[in-house]
Amino acid sequence: MIRDIPQAPEAALLLSWYDRHHRDLPWRTSPAMAAGGERPDPYRVWLSEVMLQQTTVQAVKPYFAKFLAQWPTVGDLAAAPQEDVMVAWAGLGYYARARNLKKCAEAVANDHGGKFPDTEEGLRALPGIGDYTAAAVAAIAFNRPAAVMDGNVERVISRLHAIDTPLPAAKPLMKSKVAALTPVDRPGDFAQAMMDLGATICTPKRPACALCPLRERCLALAGHDPERFPVKAAKKDKPVRVGAAFVAVSADGDLFLRRRVESGLLGGMTEVPTTGWTSRLDGDTTTEAAPFAADWQACGVVTHVFTHFELRLTVYRARAENGSDADGWWQAITNLDAAALPTVMKKAIAQAIPNAFR
Repeated sequence: MIRDIPQAPEAALLLSWYDRHHRDLPWRTSPAMAAGGERPDPYRVWLSEVMLQQTTVQAVKPYFAKFLAQWPTVGDLAAAPQEDVMVAWAGLGYYARARNLKKCAEAVANDHGGKFPDTEEGLRALPGIGDYTAAAVAAIAFNRPAAVMDGNVERVISRLHAIDTPLPAAKPLMKSKVAALTPVDRPGDFAQAMMDLGATICTPKRPACALCPLRERCLALAGHDPERFPVKAAKKDKPVRVGAAFVAVSADGDLFLRRRVESGLLGGMTEVPTTGWTSRLDGDTTTEAAPFAADWQACGVVTHVFTHFELRLTVYRARAENGSDADGWWQAITNLDAAALPTVMKKAIAQAIPNAFR
């Protein structure tokens, strides 16, 4: 019997703590529910894990609820128009995740009969699913003994073993340590317990070590310096890129918008016209690259920080006619919530039209 296989002492301590102190999250099946025979829904697990990449739990909760309300099953999401998915995702950031979310849903619906593969290998073969998401879905949804590694888990395991190797070089060692601790009988609960411990007790600053179920076995605590871990390589300064954004408003109160190309940063999202900035290249900051001739007036600069660079956009505003000859469309300012506008574009619009999003 699987449950006759002994657990590592750390796993037993952590699972006992998790049974009492787990977070109540909308995508999670609690230990009590699992004990009653309820299994996690792979669709919900996958959707939450994709949304949680580089994003906080609090930020994800309303988006998760909105997606489930619009698309209760993976088949519903697969059948949804791409634009609707991008609109629902707008504001959550890292927009390649939304594009891959749609592609993955289509693959599951069309190639797997609407059911997710139940192994890490099978999950990794799906669009947009990497090692982390494959391990998380395999462990949590299908009870596979996979080593799940996110930032919280890295912090817990690095402190538990006082791993001095800096990240990212330490990742393989950390993963091997987590794999050795992961129990065969409750791998999903163990993964979620590690995440919860890192999120609530073993925090980056001022960890609550006195409350930690692993405190007696933690080498970092024994050395009186848990905050030193995980050790990170020195960060490089983020480069600053510049460009211009053009906010055109018609006499009827419509705003000129267009869609970005599918590939690259903010791919497939809606934007006000901007110059050709990228993470590596500056864009023109003058009106020379405006989408059409108009009396463009400068109205300030907005700053937006991406993962690898900082962007500073000089914002221009002009009155223009709805029939202006340019590649895009006119949308009522009162209906901007229906457009897939990323945060940086909302900043630019709000700079030119302060009441646009009130």
